[in-house]
Amino acid sequence: MKKAVKIITLVLALALVFCLCACGGSSSGSGLKTVEKGKLTMGTNAQFPPYEFYEGDKIVGIDAEIAGKIAEKLGLELVIDDMEFDSIIEAVKGGKADIGMAGMTVTDERKESVDFTESYATGVQVIIVAEGSEITSADDLFAEGANYIIGVQRNTTGDLYTTWDLEDAGLATIDRYSKGADAVQALVSGKVDCVVIDNEPAKAFVQEVGGLKILDTEYVEEMYAGAMSKDNKELYDAVNNALKELIADGTVQKIVDKYISAD
Repeated sequence: MKKAVKIITLVLALALVFCLCACGGSSSGSGLKTVEKGKLTMGTNAQFPPYEFYEGDKIVGIDAEIAGKIAEKLGLELVIDDMEFDSIIEAVKGGKADIGMAGMTVTDERKESVDFTESYATGVQVIIVAEGSEITSADDLFAEGANYIIGVQRNTTGDLYTTWDLEDAGLATIDRYSKGADAVQALVSGKVDCVVIDNEPAKAFVQEVGGLKILDTEYVEEMYAGAMSKDNKELYDAVNNALKELIADGTVQKIVDKYISAD
Protein backbone atom coordinates (compact mmCIF):
# COMPACT_ATOMS: atom_id res chain seq x y z
CA MET A 1 0.00 0.00 0.00
CA LYS A 2 2.84 2.38 0.96
CA LYS A 3 4.57 1.57 -2.32
CA ALA A 4 1.42 2.47 -4.27
CA VAL A 5 1.16 5.77 -2.40
CA LYS A 6 4.80 6.59 -3.27
CA ILE A 7 4.16 5.83 -6.95
CA ILE A 8 1.07 8.02 -7.00
CA THR A 9 2.98 10.82 -5.25
CA LEU A 10 5.81 10.54 -7.79
CA VAL A 11 3.38 10.63 -10.71
CA LEU A 12 1.67 13.73 -9.29
CA ALA A 13 5.02 15.42 -8.73
CA LEU A 14 6.10 14.71 -12.31
CA ALA A 15 2.76 15.97 -13.58
CA LEU A 16 3.25 19.21 -11.63
CA VAL A 17 6.74 19.68 -13.04
CA PHE A 18 5.44 19.04 -16.57
CA CYS A 19 2.64 21.54 -16.05
CA LEU A 20 5.04 24.22 -14.81
CA CYS A 21 7.37 23.63 -17.74
CA ALA A 22 4.49 23.80 -20.16
CA CYS A 23 3.30 27.06 -18.65
CA GLY A 24 6.79 28.50 -18.77
CA GLY A 25 7.12 27.47 -22.41
CA SER A 26 3.89 29.20 -23.34
CA SER A 27 4.88 32.47 -21.72
CA SER A 28 8.20 32.40 -23.57
CA GLY A 29 6.40 32.17 -26.89
CA SER A 30 7.22 28.54 -27.69
CA GLY A 31 3.60 27.56 -27.22
CA LEU A 32 2.26 30.18 -29.61
CA LYS A 33 1.43 29.40 -33.22
CA THR A 34 3.14 31.94 -35.47
CA VAL A 35 3.95 32.18 -39.17
CA GLU A 36 7.52 31.17 -38.40
CA LYS A 37 8.33 29.27 -35.21
CA GLY A 38 9.92 31.44 -32.56
CA LYS A 39 9.29 34.63 -34.56
CA LEU A 40 6.62 37.33 -34.72
CA THR A 41 6.14 38.47 -38.30
CA MET A 42 4.90 42.03 -38.70
CA GLY A 43 3.49 43.08 -42.07
CA THR A 44 3.96 46.77 -42.81
CA ASN A 45 4.49 49.39 -45.49
CA ALA A 46 7.72 51.16 -44.59
CA GLN A 47 6.86 54.41 -46.35
CA PHE A 48 4.96 56.00 -43.48
CA PRO A 49 7.27 58.04 -41.22
CA PRO A 50 7.44 58.21 -38.26
CA TYR A 51 5.48 54.98 -37.81
CA GLU A 52 7.67 52.92 -40.15
CA PHE A 53 10.47 53.98 -42.45
CA TYR A 54 13.93 52.93 -43.54
CA GLU A 55 17.05 54.02 -41.71
CA GLY A 56 19.69 52.58 -44.00
CA ASP A 57 18.65 48.97 -44.56
CA LYS A 58 16.70 48.76 -41.29
CA ILE A 59 13.00 49.48 -40.80
CA VAL A 60 12.48 51.69 -37.76
CA GLY A 61 9.69 53.83 -36.33
CA ILE A 62 6.88 53.79 -33.79
CA ASP A 63 5.21 50.60 -35.03
CA ALA A 64 8.53 48.79 -35.44
CA GLU A 65 9.61 49.58 -31.88
CA ILE A 66 6.25 48.72 -30.31
CA ALA A 67 6.19 45.41 -32.20
CA GLY A 68 9.74 44.73 -31.03
CA LYS A 69 8.71 45.24 -27.40
CA ILE A 70 5.69 42.96 -27.85
CA ALA A 71 7.87 40.23 -29.37
CA GLU A 72 10.36 40.63 -26.52
CA LYS A 73 7.62 40.13 -23.93
CA LEU A 74 6.49 36.96 -25.69
CA GLY A 75 9.99 35.55 -26.07
CA LEU A 76 9.84 35.88 -29.85
CA GLU A 77 12.11 37.42 -32.47
CA LEU A 78 10.55 40.23 -34.49
CA VAL A 79 10.62 39.91 -38.28
CA ILE A 80 9.35 42.86 -40.35
CA ASP A 81 8.00 42.19 -43.83
CA ASP A 82 7.75 45.32 -46.00
CA MET A 83 4.90 45.15 -48.53
CA GLU A 84 2.32 47.29 -50.32
CA PHE A 85 -0.13 48.78 -47.81
CA ASP A 86 -3.14 47.19 -49.49
CA SER A 87 -1.53 43.73 -49.15
CA ILE A 88 -1.21 43.83 -45.34
CA ILE A 89 -4.75 42.74 -44.41
CA GLU A 90 -4.61 39.87 -46.90
CA ALA A 91 -1.20 38.81 -45.56
CA VAL A 92 -2.65 38.64 -42.04
CA LYS A 93 -5.77 36.80 -43.20
CA GLY A 94 -3.73 34.39 -45.34
CA GLY A 95 -1.27 33.44 -42.60
CA LYS A 96 1.73 35.25 -44.11
CA ALA A 97 1.96 37.81 -41.29
CA ASP A 98 1.13 37.48 -37.59
CA ILE A 99 0.24 41.14 -37.18
CA GLY A 100 -0.21 44.13 -39.45
CA MET A 101 1.12 47.42 -38.09
CA ALA A 102 1.38 50.33 -40.51
CA GLY A 103 -0.45 53.27 -39.00
CA MET A 104 -3.45 50.97 -39.44
CA THR A 105 -6.74 52.69 -38.62
CA VAL A 106 -9.56 50.74 -37.01
CA THR A 107 -12.60 50.79 -39.32
CA ASP A 108 -15.81 48.76 -39.40
CA GLU A 109 -14.94 47.54 -42.89
CA ARG A 110 -11.54 46.20 -41.79
CA LYS A 111 -13.11 44.60 -38.70
CA GLU A 112 -14.95 42.25 -41.04
CA SER A 113 -11.61 40.78 -42.12
CA VAL A 114 -9.36 41.02 -39.05
CA ASP A 115 -9.40 41.57 -35.29
CA PHE A 116 -7.77 44.72 -33.94
CA THR A 117 -5.62 45.01 -30.86
CA GLU A 118 -5.93 47.74 -28.27
CA SER A 119 -5.40 51.13 -29.90
CA TYR A 120 -1.94 52.53 -29.15
CA ALA A 121 -1.93 55.86 -31.03
CA THR A 122 -4.22 58.51 -32.45
CA GLY A 123 -3.88 59.61 -36.05
CA VAL A 124 -5.21 62.67 -37.83
CA GLN A 125 -5.86 62.88 -41.55
CA VAL A 126 -4.82 66.28 -42.89
CA ILE A 127 -4.79 68.08 -46.24
CA ILE A 128 -1.56 69.07 -48.00
CA VAL A 129 -1.81 71.81 -50.62
CA ALA A 130 0.60 73.92 -52.62
CA GLU A 131 1.30 77.34 -51.14
CA GLY A 132 -1.15 79.82 -52.64
CA SER A 133 -3.78 77.14 -53.30
CA GLU A 134 -7.42 78.21 -53.43
CA ILE A 135 -8.16 75.31 -51.07
CA THR A 136 -7.91 76.87 -47.61
CA SER A 137 -9.94 74.45 -45.46
CA ALA A 138 -11.56 71.01 -45.52
CA ASP A 139 -14.90 72.71 -46.19
CA ASP A 140 -13.65 73.83 -49.61
CA LEU A 141 -13.52 70.20 -50.74
CA PHE A 142 -17.25 69.87 -50.04
CA ALA A 143 -18.30 73.06 -51.83
CA GLU A 144 -20.86 72.58 -54.58
CA GLY A 145 -19.19 72.29 -57.98
CA ALA A 146 -15.64 72.16 -56.55
CA ASN A 147 -14.67 68.79 -58.10
CA TYR A 148 -11.01 68.86 -57.05
CA ILE A 149 -8.57 66.04 -57.84
CA ILE A 150 -7.35 64.57 -54.56
CA GLY A 151 -4.23 62.43 -54.21
CA VAL A 152 -4.20 59.60 -51.65
CA GLN A 153 -2.27 56.43 -50.83
CA ARG A 154 -4.29 53.47 -52.06
CA ASN A 155 -6.48 51.69 -49.48
CA THR A 156 -5.47 53.97 -46.62
CA THR A 157 -8.18 55.72 -44.63
CA GLY A 158 -7.36 58.86 -46.58
CA ASP A 159 -8.50 56.91 -49.63
CA LEU A 160 -11.54 55.41 -47.89
CA TYR A 161 -12.82 58.64 -46.34
CA THR A 162 -12.39 60.80 -49.44
CA THR A 163 -14.03 58.10 -51.56
CA TRP A 164 -17.05 57.85 -49.27
CA ASP A 165 -17.35 61.58 -48.55
CA LEU A 166 -16.41 63.10 -51.87
CA GLU A 167 -15.98 60.81 -54.87
CA ASP A 168 -19.14 58.76 -54.24
CA ALA A 169 -21.05 62.04 -53.84
CA GLY A 170 -19.69 63.37 -57.12
CA LEU A 171 -17.75 66.14 -55.37
CA ALA A 172 -14.19 65.11 -56.28
CA THR A 173 -11.98 62.75 -58.27
CA ILE A 174 -9.61 60.55 -56.25
CA ASP A 175 -6.18 59.66 -57.68
CA ARG A 176 -4.71 56.66 -55.86
CA TYR A 177 -0.98 55.94 -55.48
CA SER A 178 0.92 53.01 -54.00
CA LYS A 179 2.99 55.36 -51.79
CA GLY A 180 2.18 58.58 -49.99
CA ALA A 181 5.36 60.09 -51.41
CA ASP A 182 4.05 59.46 -54.93
CA ALA A 183 0.83 61.32 -54.12
CA VAL A 184 2.87 64.25 -52.83
CA GLN A 185 4.98 64.29 -56.00
CA ALA A 186 1.74 64.36 -58.01
CA LEU A 187 0.78 67.47 -56.04
CA VAL A 188 4.15 69.09 -56.76
CA SER A 189 3.78 68.40 -60.48
CA GLY A 190 0.21 69.73 -60.54
CA LYS A 191 -1.51 66.42 -61.28
CA VAL A 192 -3.66 66.70 -58.14
CA ASP A 193 -5.03 69.69 -56.23
CA CYS A 194 -4.32 68.37 -52.75
CA VAL A 195 -3.29 65.26 -50.81
CA VAL A 196 -5.16 63.73 -47.86
CA ILE A 197 -2.82 61.76 -45.61
CA ASP A 198 -1.87 61.18 -41.96
CA ASN A 199 -0.51 64.23 -40.16
CA GLU A 200 2.88 62.79 -39.17
CA PRO A 201 4.08 61.69 -42.62
CA ALA A 202 2.48 64.88 -43.96
CA LYS A 203 4.82 66.95 -41.76
CA ALA A 204 7.81 64.94 -43.00
CA PHE A 205 6.81 65.40 -46.65
CA VAL A 206 6.24 69.15 -46.29
CA GLN A 207 9.59 69.53 -44.55
CA GLU A 208 11.35 67.68 -47.38
CA VAL A 209 9.49 69.28 -50.28
CA GLY A 210 9.37 73.05 -50.66
CA GLY A 211 6.28 75.03 -51.64
CA LEU A 212 3.77 72.89 -49.73
CA LYS A 213 1.78 73.40 -46.55
CA ILE A 214 -0.66 71.56 -44.30
CA LEU A 215 -4.07 73.17 -43.81
CA ASP A 216 -5.05 74.06 -40.24
CA THR A 217 -8.36 72.20 -40.44
CA GLU A 218 -8.20 68.42 -39.95
CA TYR A 219 -10.00 66.06 -42.30
CA VAL A 220 -10.70 63.33 -39.72
CA GLU A 221 -9.29 61.87 -36.49
CA GLU A 222 -8.75 58.11 -36.10
CA MET A 223 -7.30 55.37 -33.89
CA TYR A 224 -4.33 53.13 -34.80
CA ALA A 225 -4.10 49.45 -33.78
CA GLY A 226 -2.56 46.15 -34.83
CA ALA A 227 -4.51 43.94 -37.26
CA MET A 228 -4.51 40.20 -36.50
CA SER A 229 -6.11 37.03 -37.80
CA LYS A 230 -9.50 36.01 -36.47
CA ASP A 231 -8.34 32.36 -36.58
CA ASN A 232 -5.56 32.52 -33.96
CA LYS A 233 -7.15 33.70 -30.72
CA GLU A 234 -4.30 32.45 -28.54
CA LEU A 235 -1.75 34.60 -30.37
CA TYR A 236 -4.16 37.54 -30.47
CA ASP A 237 -4.70 37.37 -26.70
CA ALA A 238 -0.96 37.07 -26.00
CA VAL A 239 -0.07 40.01 -28.26
CA ASN A 240 -2.94 42.17 -27.03
CA ASN A 241 -2.15 41.51 -23.37
CA ALA A 242 1.51 42.35 -23.97
CA LEU A 243 0.50 45.56 -25.73
CA LYS A 244 -1.82 46.54 -22.85
CA GLU A 245 1.06 46.06 -20.41
CA LEU A 246 3.33 48.22 -22.56
CA ILE A 247 0.67 50.93 -22.65
CA ALA A 248 0.09 50.72 -18.90
CA ASP A 249 3.77 50.95 -17.93
CA GLY A 250 4.40 53.93 -20.21
CA THR A 251 6.62 52.15 -22.74
CA VAL A 252 4.36 52.91 -25.70
CA GLN A 253 4.12 56.61 -24.82
CA LYS A 254 7.91 56.84 -24.54
CA ILE A 255 8.24 55.33 -28.02
CA VAL A 256 5.66 57.73 -29.47
CA ASP A 257 7.33 60.71 -27.76
CA LYS A 258 10.68 59.64 -29.20
CA TYR A 259 9.37 60.16 -32.75
CA ILE A 260 6.65 62.80 -32.29
CA SER A 261 7.32 65.99 -30.38
CA ALA A 262 4.58 67.44 -28.18
CA ASP A 263 4.36 70.58 -30.31
